[in-house]
Amino acid sequence: MVPKRRLVALEGIPLLALTEDAVALARALTNDGPVPAKSAADALHIAVAAINGMEFLLTWNCKHIANAITRSSIEAICRVRGYEPPIICTPEELLGG
Repeated sequence: MVPKRRLVALEGIPLLALTEDAVALARALTNDGPVPAKSAADALHIAVAAINGMEFLLTWNCKHIANAITRSSIEAICRVRGYEPPIICTPEELLGG
């Protein structure tokens, strides 16, 4: 169950669309790239952010998403398919901490 304060914090924040294009990009990230197939949800997070033109994707997932080794491959796959990738970082990185 989601705590009420989390739901209150999310009020007014729009949901991003999960489109066929996002699913296709996620598949490319798992088939052609650095995200393992067992982590398809991680690939979907990246793809939805890219498809919807998000400037940043904040995550504490440093295994498959905010990872210096995989980041350039993720960015290249997004760009080859015509999408500008979001800047992937942890909240601490964004805040300079």
